[in-house]
Amino acid sequence: MSEEKTELTMYQIADQFIALANQLSQQENDIGKVGTAMRFASARYNAFEAAIKSTDLAAEKDNALEWFSSEFKAMLNENLDDHIAHPPVPAQKPADDGVQVFNGE
Repeated sequence: MSEEKTELTMYQIADQFIALANQLSQQENDIGKVGTAMRFASARYNAFEAAIKSTDLAAEKDNALEWFSSEFKAMLNENLDDHIAHPPVPAQKPADDGVQVFNGE
């Protein structure tokens, strides 16, 4: 019998990246640092993807920026909506029980 190769879905691959990010967040105790590193890694890999797929990246750069930005914005919007509908349970409550405001840090 031959072994069938099972290809991973986009979501299964993403789950592996998230699992690593969660591990690094615990290790570094800094979710913002890990999030920034993930965004940088994504930008770096997407630039590589665009370069590999393009015949003239300089001429296609603006289109690539628009396409990748639009894709990211749609994915982020979907995931923000999911977290609005199903908020994550924080590991610890803030000391003052006040509302935490996203400030991009």
